[in-house]
Amino acid sequence: QVQLVESGGGLVQAGGSLRLSCASSERTFSSYNIGWFRQAPGKGREFVATISASSTNYADSVKGRFTISRDNAKNTVYLQMNSLKPEDTAVYSCAAHIWWKYSTATAAEDYDHWGQGTQVTVSS
Repeated sequence: QVQLVESGGGLVQAGGSLRLSCASSERTFSSYNIGWFRQAPGKGREFVATISASSTNYADSVKGRFTISRDNAKNTVYLQMNSLKPEDTAVYSCAAHIWWKYSTATAAEDYDHWGQGTQVTVSS
């Protein structure tokens, strides 16, 4: 079981920035594709971004504002969130699947391991 721990959430004003981290102690972390998902109150889980060894993919709603990156030496994936909007308010979770399962996975059911999530609240 790959354990994932998110951090970096908080309260920010609209237009502000936050950087989320997804850390793991898994020694083969570089072999996993990592995705970020979010869930707002009363809504379903929504794909945000994903990163493999060589590529990234974003939801249209965050493209140009969010950047996903990884530092395999630190076993950490980051989600830099700029120009935040109130509609970005949600619990953000990272998830992992082994690299050979899918090249680009945007569905939650494609991921096998999940973190507990971190709350992001954007005030207007």
